[in-house]
Amino acid sequence: MPNIVILGSTGSIGTQTLDVIRRLPGFKVLGLSAGSNYQLLREQIAEFKPKFASIASPESAKALREEFSIPVFSDLEGLEEMAADPDCDTVVVSVVGAVGLMPTLRALEAGKRVALANKETLVAGGHLVMQYRDQIIPVDSEHSAVWSLFSGRRKNDIAKIILTASGGPFRSYAGSLADVTVEQALAHPRWNMGGKISIDSATLMNKGLEVIEAHWLFDFPYSNIEVVVHPESIVHSMIQLKDGTILAHLGATDMRLPIQYALTYPEVLPPPVEPVDLVQAGTLSFEAVDWERFPSLRLAYEAGEAGGAKPIALNAANEEAVAAFLAGKIKFTQIAQIVAEVVETFEGKSFPTLEQILAIDHEARLRARALMEQRG
Repeated sequence: MPNIVILGSTGSIGTQTLDVIRRLPGFKVLGLSAGSNYQLLREQIAEFKPKFASIASPESAKALREEFSIPVFSDLEGLEEMAADPDCDTVVVSVVGAVGLMPTLRALEAGKRVALANKETLVAGGHLVMQYRDQIIPVDSEHSAVWSLFSGRRKNDIAKIILTASGGPFRSYAGSLADVTVEQALAHPRWNMGGKISIDSATLMNKGLEVIEAHWLFDFPYSNIEVVVHPESIVHSMIQLKDGTILAHLGATDMRLPIQYALTYPEVLPPPVEPVDLVQAGTLSFEAVDWERFPSLRLAYEAGEAGGAKPIALNAANEEAVAAFLAGKIKFTQIAQIVAEVVETFEGKSFPTLEQILAIDHEARLRARALMEQRG
């Protein structure tokens, strides 16, 4: 009976993971964690009866402890303790942001399988995380697709990884991106995601972070990782073999498919959703990325290539800028501008220690906030 800890259980990936588990007999939810959604976490605890839980607010944690008589943590150390618990078999890391790095490392050090849905963990600490390569299974639909396409193939036979991007809500937008609203940026045409990931998808930073993630997961140079726009989001990724042949992974636009694949790997079980109907889907189209319109993708490639502190700073500054945009403090186009200016101040070409990663992350956030305050 696999015991699962879900870090980020009230978010988009977390709730869909629980929906998958409802359909998988024998799976036990050992731990649940939330950021601020007290009511939903309360309902999840009542349904799944975990061994322990976590929520950011100490007051909320106290209330849940009293109601359910289980340990409920409210700090990062609690997340790490849940991730490394002896009874845990698999940790689903679906928290948003660099906060996922520490519990991911604790889980890996404790020998757990990690179903990784937090790309920022690899962006900030890929060289540390991938020391445990055999314990990691990606959950992002693109990387899950590449994982499946790589299965049974020699790496030397693969010339290129091709990640697909929907293009987000502004792929064919005719107006000025400087004037778009938060509501417009959150309106993703294909996927139902949380606020931060939705904004990243609108700027294409999400795809940039996925490029860095693919570099670490599959040990491929950035020059051999390509992004193409695929508005229908049915082809989740492709690989190109050395003979020019392209193999594509097609599937329904539903995150429950890669989640189930990660939880049950290497078994392949009947799908939790209806398979894609190619006749009904009709035409599948592909377009080049508009690099001028979406500079965040270029920034991610450059930071990943440079390495060192730059991808850490990229991720931290982006988190701060996205939060500011969601709060109505900066314009949409200022997100990439802030990120670019912060990344420029950091050095590349090194492999920071965990302590250095945390320090760089903190400093980049301070610099991003200072830049935004300067601009009112």
